[in-house]
This record gives sequence, structure tokens and C-alpha cells, in this order.
Amino acid sequence: MTAAIRVNRLGKRYRIGAAQTKFRYGMFRELLVDVAMTPVRLTQMLAGKGMRGSSATASIWALKDISFDVEEGKVLGIVGRNGAGKSTLLKILSRVTEPTEGTVTVRGRVGSLLEVGTGFHPELTGRENIFLNGAILGMKRAEIEKKFDEIVDFSEVSQFIDTPVKRYSSGMYLRLAFAVAAHLEPEILVVDEVLAVGDAEFQKKCLGKMGDVAQQGRTVLFVSHNMSAILRLTQEAIVLKKGQLIKRAPSQEAVDFYLSSGQAETGERVWEPDEVPASAAPFKPIALRLKDKTGKIVDTVRSVEPTTLEWEYQLDAPLTGLRVGLYLSTMRGEYIFTAFDTDDAKQYEQFGTRKAGRYVSRCTIPADFFNEGRYSLGVNASSFGVRRYFMDENALSFNVDASGAPGMQWPEPRQGPVRPRLDWKIEKID
Repeated sequence: MTAAIRVNRLGKRYRIGAAQTKFRYGMFRELLVDVAMTPVRLTQMLAGKGMRGSSATASIWALKDISFDVEEGKVLGIVGRNGAGKSTLLKILSRVTEPTEGTVTVRGRVGSLLEVGTGFHPELTGRENIFLNGAILGMKRAEIEKKFDEIVDFSEVSQFIDTPVKRYSSGMYLRLAFAVAAHLEPEILVVDEVLAVGDAEFQKKCLGKMGDVAQQGRTVLFVSHNMSAILRLTQEAIVLKKGQLIKRAPSQEAVDFYLSSGQAETGERVWEPDEVPASAAPFKPIALRLKDKTGKIVDTVRSVEPTTLEWEYQLDAPLTGLRVGLYLSTMRGEYIFTAFDTDDAKQYEQFGTRKAGRYVSRCTIPADFFNEGRYSLGVNASSFGVRRYFMDENALSFNVDASGAPGMQWPEPRQGPVRPRLDWKIEKID
């Protein structure tokens, strides 16, 4: 089959501490000032004053020596931790940014959904942005008009379709952006982890649409931390780690590799500075820890004993409405529960506003909760309905030893992720 995408020894390097030169719109007076200051900046650079310290010339490789092909009609998943290079790869494939080295060959129109509102002009209405995006994809007006009603119905923003999108909420932005990307029928659809912004019902709707797109024989590249979605939608997946491709395999094998080898094995996850995006500020994750009943950090807990989970973090400025929480899931990505530190109304009143400083949010999972097996912990820090500061859906994994748990006298394995000790009564009534 013909390759829709061919990537050969791709690399992307970013300079740290140096301003990125790029085209931007500005006022005429800003342009005059910029031109007037050019001789001054040149003089400073020649004198060595414009670049102080080694950080000004330091660089980091977001991607290094990446090579792979994607055949037409294939759905490829891309997984990896935060900072692995997933979004950078998609931006290069979508021609949003240029590679530092290597080549990319793309056959066909590319529809991208890299972040909420990508490609939208804030001053234009939703209607105008639909036609703008279609024109960018090289579609004729008649083609766009044919799909217009279907796009609006899917996005569920018909009431606001003639409102400038700068007045849309992030959820409305997402609905319309996804609807445009999925319905204007590009030969290649590139989707980053943006569906986490939407509500659960809309996420399900989007995943269903992506499944339809894949069945139509179009090429799809899908980045997600949701392993269930990767397994459901993709046939193959690649695993990225610190900018390098370390595994390509059928999705089931790739997911198993990622979950088993990419997790901390010590019961503690410490975030390095380069793993925390600048957009997380002023929130800064420090460490996630799993502790047994004695307070010891462990990788394996006993099902019959309570388990403590604690997340340590730093606030560099006060935050209002912050909630930090945990996602517990199976290693297949099936959620067991989600809990936040301000779920209790009294706790929310006390910590509705948090001053700058270092914090630990801690909770205890009671004894007789887990079934035996391996589990994954994700973390989330957000202000409800306003902003998500930080998220890592696969921050830590751990084992559960079910020795002494209910029903261990029976030889067959017990189904399900939980194994509660229920209060049974047996009564003879005859």
C-alpha cells in the first residue's frame, strides 16, 4: 500500500532562554519601534550583552531521529508521557512548525485538531470559521456548504453559530473545532489529546466519530493518554520517550509495553522540571507517593490493609478554586474512580483559596477494596470549569497482593477490579 505519511530521521530542537523568531501581527507603531531598535540590539549582541549566561544558548531536542511510515487508511496511536514529544511530532506533520532536521512526506489534505480552537480566527463567527477552515484545507465552497448543517448539528452550537468565537467557552470551541476537523473530510486526520476538555458525553461522541472516520479508509493519527481509546480506535501504536521512538507494535502490544515499562517501580513518581509544561504555572507538581499502613513508600500494597496516596505540589502564586485529584484505573485504562481533595463541601470552603506555598493532598483507600492485579494512578490539578493546570493520566502504577482477601479459599480468579468484604448473613428459613 502507498504511504500516506513518511517520516525520515526527523528531529526538532528548541532553544532554551532565547526568544523564538516568528511572524506575528502587531500595530504599526510596534513595527516602527522594532525597526528602530534593531541597530541597538545588534550592537548589544556584538558587545556580548544580548546573551548572558549559558542558558541563552542552551537547547533541547524535543524529537530526535524519528522514522516511521503510515499507510493510507491506517489508524496509528501515539503514546508517551508528558514531554515525550507527541505534540511536537503532530505539529510538524500538520505543518504548524518546521523540523530542525530530517524530512516528512505527507500525501493528501491534513485536518488537525492540536488544541482547542486551532486554526480559528477569534474575531470571526463560527459560521465564518467553518468556511475559513474548509478553504485552508483546499475545499470548494460547495463542498463546505454540503457539510455545513452536519457540522453544526454535531457541534451543538447552532444557537451561537453567528457569534464571534472569541466569546465561546472552551467547551464550545472544542465542539466546533472537532466537528470541522472531522467532517470536512481531509485524507489525513491528526488529533491531539484535546478531548479531555469536553464532558464525558461529548468525548464519547467524538470517539464514535473518529471510529467512523477510520472505517471510511482515511488515515488517522491519534494521541491520547486514554489507553482504552487507543485500543479501541487504533490498529498500531508507537511509544515515544524523551523525544525518541522506542517501540512500534500492534496497539495491544504497544500499550502493554508502555504501561509495564514506562511506570515508576518504586511507589513514588517525582516530576523533573522538563516534564512540567510552562502552562501549568503557577501549579508545580513535585511527587506522587503510595504508602502502606506504616507510612512506608511501597510498590505493592496488601488488599486487606488501608493504602495512603499523597500528592505533593508547589503553588508559586495564590489560586482560587483549585482542586487536585486522582484517577484510579486498571492497566487497560478502565476507570475505577475519580476523587478530588475538595469533594467535601467543608473542605472546599476551607481551601477554596490557597496561598502560595508547598502542599500535600493526602487520602486513604480503605482495606478490602482492591482485587489482586496491577493498577494505574493518574493526577489532575484544575479549577472546575475554568482551567486545567496539570494532568498526567499515567503517573504511577502499583501491584496489589490479595493474600487474606475474601474468597481466597477458592482456586478460580475473582473478576473485577474491586474485591470488597461485604457483610453477608446466612439464615435458614425452613
